[in-house]
Amino acid sequence: MRLLLLFFALISPSLWADDTAEAIFAGGCFWCMEPPYDEVDGVKETISGYTGGTVANPSYEQVVAGGTGHTEAVKIVYDPSKVDYQALLEIFWRNIDPLDAGGQFCDRGDSYRAGIFYLNDEQEALARSTKAEVEERFEKPVVTEITEATAFYKAEGYHQNYYQKNPVRYKYYRYRCGRDARLDALWK
Repeated sequence: MRLLLLFFALISPSLWADDTAEAIFAGGCFWCMEPPYDEVDGVKETISGYTGGTVANPSYEQVVAGGTGHTEAVKIVYDPSKVDYQALLEIFWRNIDPLDAGGQFCDRGDSYRAGIFYLNDEQEALARSTKAEVEERFEKPVVTEITEATAFYKAEGYHQNYYQKNPVRYKYYRYRCGRDARLDALWK
């Protein structure tokens, strides 16, 4: 039996290895950051949650009330053999307003700030490089934060895949928030 397991491990290491990587981005409402990634081949899962704060396992109410330091974010679990971090960054930038330091679109306050939360040196370098490119494009300072990732806390169940579970409410919210109109104006 041991020889058989060794044989399979040698011919198919992917059977035993975890072929996923993670990225964490904040772009205002986490409901709006899931759909662009869920459409990408190689993205296995998007998880809405909170990161960047000081309170362990915060609730939605605590985060939006302020004082925890958290921001709404999305964790992307992906297969790096199908999609790389650079491609995820390009999607990120096209789905935020990098010039707005007060939140994103109609969602205001620190819990809705845009940010890239890097998990390693390579992610940090790529994030900083793409930020410089975005600043060059707009010829203005980009206020999107790039910080080392801290604990990520999964948001309550009703927030997960909200856009799929409540498509009419989600589309209405997104429209009323002016997200798409602003993104079109910025990124044409």
